[in-house]
Amino acid sequence: MSEITAHHGLLTDIDLHVDDTGGAGRPVVLIHGWPLSGESWAHQVPALEEAGYRVVTYDRRGFGRSDKPRTGYDYDTFADDLHAVLEALDLRDATLVGFSMGGGEVARYLTRHGADRVRSVVFAAAVPPYLAQTDDNPEGPLDADTAAGMEKGLKDDEKAFYHQFTTDFFSVDGELTVPPAEQAEAERLANQADHHAALKAMEAFATTDFRDDLRNVTVPALILHGDSDATVPFEGSGKRTHAAIPGSELHVVAGAPHGVNVSHVDEFNRALVDFLQR
Repeated sequence: MSEITAHHGLLTDIDLHVDDTGGAGRPVVLIHGWPLSGESWAHQVPALEEAGYRVVTYDRRGFGRSDKPRTGYDYDTFADDLHAVLEALDLRDATLVGFSMGGGEVARYLTRHGADRVRSVVFAAAVPPYLAQTDDNPEGPLDADTAAGMEKGLKDDEKAFYHQFTTDFFSVDGELTVPPAEQAEAERLANQADHHAALKAMEAFATTDFRDDLRNVTVPALILHGDSDATVPFEGSGKRTHAAIPGSELHVVAGAPHGVNVSHVDEFNRALVDFLQR
């Protein structure tokens, strides 16, 4: 493990916690969802390492073991933080795997920094193209009342909110699809998040429009999504992202909730490794 400094001006440098398996394998960078940390990839790192890849995870600013500044919770900055990781480790020919909120980093990264260091990308249960339901985005799966309710829940009782959120994260039709210990682990990671950071990052993933960013995805892309995802519904997100990226591949996991990388770990890992090997 190490700390990588993301430089955003003289007074705004922050340290990002990074875990790197090392080795000579092609790099795969795993970008976690809200409000978790790089530890949420615990079921993917060993499988990818066994398949011969160098696996890098990091904690987004404000979350997990990274610094928790008061500013920088927008996708331009998140993408620049990702770039700092790639530059500091000199990663090239890398595959970027963005889960949920992390899919936004993947899309915005290619807009801001291009594909010089990138071989391919994966959008896993990811928020693009645009979550918010607006007049010019009627297919957006997140309506204003639901977004306001999430913000109020987090403000009013953070611990209760995270308990319910991580339960829903792994549930289909109200039934938990993972052992209770997996939900408890996600809840533990969520409670490491800075309250201010969590609110601002929630605003970012709920309101950022990635439709133009998806036009800049010119490398091979995989969309990997559960068909029973109630947090980031497939119809309004993954399905539209697949349609927006010419030549992209789609793998839909039947009966999977939002936390598909844990609930259906074998199928998720198999689809991911198969894509990486092509």
